[in-house]
Amino acid sequence: MNKIALAIHGGAGTIQKSSMNAEIEIEYRNGLQNALESGWKILQKGGDALDAVEAAVCKLENFPLFNAGRGSVFTHDGVNEMDAAIMNGANLRAGAVAFVRNIKNPVKLARLVMEKTEHILLAGDGANSFARQLNVEFADDAYFYTEHRYQQLLKAREEGVIQLDHTAEEVKIQDSRFKIQDSERNSNPKSKIQNPKSLGTVGAVACDKNGNLAAATSTGGMTNKKFGRIGDTPIIGAGTYADNQTCAVSCTGHGEYFMAGVTAYDVAARMKYKKITLERAAQETVEYLTAIGGEGGFIAVDAFGNVALPFNSEGMYRGFFTSDGAAIIEIYG
Repeated sequence: MNKIALAIHGGAGTIQKSSMNAEIEIEYRNGLQNALESGWKILQKGGDALDAVEAAVCKLENFPLFNAGRGSVFTHDGVNEMDAAIMNGANLRAGAVAFVRNIKNPVKLARLVMEKTEHILLAGDGANSFARQLNVEFADDAYFYTEHRYQQLLKAREEGVIQLDHTAEEVKIQDSRFKIQDSERNSNPKSKIQNPKSLGTVGAVACDKNGNLAAATSTGGMTNKKFGRIGDTPIIGAGTYADNQTCAVSCTGHGEYFMAGVTAYDVAARMKYKKITLERAAQETVEYLTAIGGEGGFIAVDAFGNVALPFNSEGMYRGFFTSDGAAIIEIYG
């Protein structure tokens, strides 16, 4: 039986301990922990890597401090548009959605694209229509509303910028407003959750007992984005990739650079053609990302249960479990 492994991320960027409130740090760590445990339970019971990454990403999409699902940022028009992708390393099948609205868990819809259609990527109204046909769970606009995201939009509109979370000016608020009250988390879709920097994309990669790999990624995109901008997340090979012969990868950061560098596939290609380890390939890839001007990071796992979590930003919300007892949840560099 192969070694099992699971890694997750909640975004990469300028994350400094000096500016992180203690209570909000606990909330972030708890969010990562819950997502890890959700996927890890599946792998420990002999479940499939694909199910594990979907479960972990769903937990991250439901957690309002990350920019995906419920916590997605606002576009210029004041709406939430989301992208997601999932890929099965056993057969190279993949599914992705872009530009979807009011889908509670976009990663679930991406999987349905993979399993129920002959396509890989569906976008916009067509993707939403497909979701309705398959009775995917929708949520109203209020579910996706968080006050700190709306304030980010107002500031970005005022300054006339399209804003990446990891370059946003830090929100200065009182400590008492950071905490997510239990009642807010469970029942109030308009809870005024505030955080210093809720960063980027979420994702998960896994290796199951059979050596099968899978990757999943989900995002709300960029604050104040216009003209139907789509980033790397739903682009197979750019932000998401999985192949049992090499590795599974999920990326986070400035999507345009990850698309230009075909970053997720770049890790796999280095392993395949240079015959190097996951660790070395991941390091070379993040060095190349830096060289072309990109900021961010990624998580990766190979069929032997090895894990890599490189990034070139000041921090990355990240965590992993492996069958040999290794476990970590980290935020800072």
